[in-house]
Amino acid sequence: MKGGAPAASERSPAAEAAGDVVTLKDVMVTMRDGIRLATDIHLPARDGRALPGPFPVVMERTPYGKAERSRAEIGRGEASPMARSDVAAHFVRAGYAVVYQDCRGRYGSEGEFVKYVSDAEDGYDTCAWLVAQPWCNGKIGTMGLSYAAHTQAALASLTPPGLTCMILDSGGFSNAFLCGIRQGGAFELKQATWAYNRAQESPDALADPVVAAGLAAEDLHAWFRVMPWSEGRSPVRWVPEYETYLLDQWRAGTFGPEWKRPGLWLEGFYDAVPDIPIMLMSSWYDVYVKTTFDNFAGLSAAGRRHVNVIMGPGLHGNRQSTFAGDVSFGEAAPFDGNVGANWLDFRRRWFDRWLRDEPNGLEADPTLRLFLMGGGSGEKDAEGRLVQGGRWIEASAWPLAGTQLQDWYLHGNGVLSQEQPAHDAPPLSYDFDPADPVPTIGGALTSGQPIFEGGGFDQREGPRFFGSRAAGMPLIARRDVLAFESLPLEQDMAVIGPITVELWVASDAPDTDFTAKLVDMHPPSADYPTGFALNLTDGIFRCRYRNSWEKPEPIETEVPFRITIEPFATAALFKAGHRIRLDISSSNFPKFDVNPNTFDPEGRGRRRRIACNTVFCDGQRASRIILPIVPVSSLRDLSSIAR
Repeated sequence: MKGGAPAASERSPAAEAAGDVVTLKDVMVTMRDGIRLATDIHLPARDGRALPGPFPVVMERTPYGKAERSRAEIGRGEASPMARSDVAAHFVRAGYAVVYQDCRGRYGSEGEFVKYVSDAEDGYDTCAWLVAQPWCNGKIGTMGLSYAAHTQAALASLTPPGLTCMILDSGGFSNAFLCGIRQGGAFELKQATWAYNRAQESPDALADPVVAAGLAAEDLHAWFRVMPWSEGRSPVRWVPEYETYLLDQWRAGTFGPEWKRPGLWLEGFYDAVPDIPIMLMSSWYDVYVKTTFDNFAGLSAAGRRHVNVIMGPGLHGNRQSTFAGDVSFGEAAPFDGNVGANWLDFRRRWFDRWLRDEPNGLEADPTLRLFLMGGGSGEKDAEGRLVQGGRWIEASAWPLAGTQLQDWYLHGNGVLSQEQPAHDAPPLSYDFDPADPVPTIGGALTSGQPIFEGGGFDQREGPRFFGSRAAGMPLIARRDVLAFESLPLEQDMAVIGPITVELWVASDAPDTDFTAKLVDMHPPSADYPTGFALNLTDGIFRCRYRNSWEKPEPIETEVPFRITIEPFATAALFKAGHRIRLDISSSNFPKFDVNPNTFDPEGRGRRRRIACNTVFCDGQRASRIILPIVPVSSLRDLSSIAR
């Protein structure tokens, strides 16, 4: 055991009673390897005495502290999240036992924390322990946001006893190599900020003031300027186990056995997941859009499971917010009052149906509830945000019925259109300097503080955005950003579904990256005299993986080849008068690590070179974005609040 908490053998579970709820704190549940995990159990009671049950169980496994407030547990208009004890009481008073557990190596639990990889077996062992308890009726429903969604997907991969339903909220890796840890071959640097921030809560930091002070004294902004990190050369070095797992993820650049295991690769275990009802949730500016829709496809494919999807407009887990970044979606955006009466009762209805077999009509709910962004005035609201607006729609399939795939081609003069490019159109080339990467300005991001923040922003450099050097200038003013823009749209256009960008490219470097960003270009207005370039979704591709994720290969100098970039899916209404814009470049930092253009092993290279990168726009090598277009007239509003 590591850390500052007393050894489990030195303490006994504490019991607290509040009339109709009894809480057993720090019950130490033993795993198969002898490690014990701290667990709080909330039980129905009468006059301060626990009732015998048995009860269905609602469980959440978290690395964020089983007794700490979860930012997800907040109602619309509330100033702060509910205490976990209050959340538990809501379900306990409805006849459930509620279990919160600290993940291995976090807070009160024993063992070493290795991010994501122990949660499958630990979750299975916890389920096996629960169904053996006299107060459990053998049915377990799981819930939780982000990492607490990953823990659910991990345990489900091993077919645990008792698992009866799940609510995977903004997480549950379908394939962490392609979404969540890496993306398009690049490393997601939210893993670096997460490791540093969470190391400050580690048992080592809590037990040793020297470790705590060392971590607090690090200048994370400065460290982000000297990447990649290495052993003993990182701001996380104070807690070696956190530095080790971070560097392992950073360097695992090929899709090998380390990725194909429970907890990181649910799509490899879909058949093992019990045939149970599953709710999948995320939002368009969340990092788990791909995870959510991949899981929807994989888990619903055989038709044996009841699977629902809810996709909001905002940031990771911010279901009650009306905005994301500098963009407002209005009062229609929050979950409470639009999708359900409130988040607590919504989950209770879900558990009542699947854990208690109550016929409450839940099966009649729409299969997918999606927030369609756009349609607003485009003016600036009282808080200084662009009024993008939007509304909830419902669907029975993904992609939506009636979706038409449209090819929009890149032209050498900067035009984006459905016309085929000229046969002899010249290519576009630019120098990509890893020492001067394109700064990240919003997008699908989380866990990036204090370095970066997600959401929708006008694509301009500024002091809020790490790496900006020309405050106020649009990103397309950079020489290493190619922008392709349509004519003003004659009518509203709904882009709803997966986005694909196919590029014909070349480079004089042995390896390089290409990025793509879909932008809703608002026209000039009184509030925005030069318009507002709203980022909707983006993606990246590392060219060493153009033939295989398993076997990277250097680029053959100056030889054209085709790549596919897969930005996250989106649901956006481009209003008449707006333009569709596609930005192409070779970096998006600090969202992703920067390719040094050297073909050095992932996360280890200290060299870097400038690459001359080329995008082809001719008839034989036509580069394009494929947009999923849904007729606006066919979209069905989410017409009633769930009971």
